[in-house]
Amino acid sequence: MSNKIVSKREMLRYVGDHHQLFGIKPYTMTGGRANGVRAFDVRNGSGLEFTVLQDRCLDISALSFRGVNCSYLSKAGVVSPYYYEKDGNGFLRNFYSGMLTTCGLRNVGSPCVDGGEAFTQHGRISNIAAENVNACVETGNNLSAMDVGGTKAKYGDFDASEPPAVMTVSGTMREACVFGENLLLHRRIVCRQGENKILICNTVENAGFRREALLLLFHFNVGYPLLDDNAYLVAPSAKVTPRDAAAEAGIATWNRCQKPAPDYREQVFYHDLKADKEGNTSVALINKKLNLGIALHFNKNQLSHFAQWKQMGEGEYVMGLEPCNCFVDGRTAPRNRNVINCLEPGETRRFDIVLEILEETGECLFD
Repeated sequence: MSNKIVSKREMLRYVGDHHQLFGIKPYTMTGGRANGVRAFDVRNGSGLEFTVLQDRCLDISALSFRGVNCSYLSKAGVVSPYYYEKDGNGFLRNFYSGMLTTCGLRNVGSPCVDGGEAFTQHGRISNIAAENVNACVETGNNLSAMDVGGTKAKYGDFDASEPPAVMTVSGTMREACVFGENLLLHRRIVCRQGENKILICNTVENAGFRREALLLLFHFNVGYPLLDDNAYLVAPSAKVTPRDAAAEAGIATWNRCQKPAPDYREQVFYHDLKADKEGNTSVALINKKLNLGIALHFNKNQLSHFAQWKQMGEGEYVMGLEPCNCFVDGRTAPRNRNVINCLEPGETRRFDIVLEILEETGECLFD
């Protein structure tokens, strides 16, 4: 059967169970520090496969396309939130990386102390398990009624034709403390049969009764073999700013990848991305040798900043593509003081991203 999108009735002529072609498989991991982590494997029927971790913020760990791995999995491996460490290198000890690790909601970047409160590196949200989780496969054109917010860009819009099935994983993460914050991250991950895109809809709600700072970063991590010395980053950057001296030394080759190097020191670059009149923009990691790439489509009215994490070390070989609403230096850093967003009591804010697999990498993403 071809990968072309067909009607439900046509599909049922060929199969008795849709799991033969696509679907969602729930399961629980066993062994090591991953023991007890609940997960969903999603297959879209045309080669896109990925894993959503229920106990880690509904983040995405492994992602592959037609057998080619696209994500970076760190030596820490998948770690249950039971082993969460808040001090020192705690974040790095359970940073499995994966295709997506969500950072926030009250700090992004370096650990710091603000108003007498200690904030961990990249915040707590990636170690919070989801509640009210629903994973379902719906047949028919169930996506047509969905509001995809600012991601209805010409590069990120979903096809309006009738698909045989829509796969959805959704749930809520609560970052809360007695006498403190009460923030909710509502997430819905949508993938349609035969369409090699993943829509990640995020809504942050301040369910408390005090004003809260909101720092949010989506840490997408591309790994080998999609990432190798043939790969490069494409971005409509009006300006590229190195974060520190290490990045400044590599500014001339910020978009190029190399072979793994010993004692490589990470480089972080801030990009001021061009966007269309509605705020839509895109970035992509391309591997011309594989004729394969990954693009992210998002809206600068939602995610005003973009950081690039370039880590070309041995065993730690990864390119991070990071749409965000702040800088990655921690909430008390000088450069963050004028950009931190706040949520008023009862306020909600939307952050949507489309991840797209690119099979025709010669096509220009940007006008």
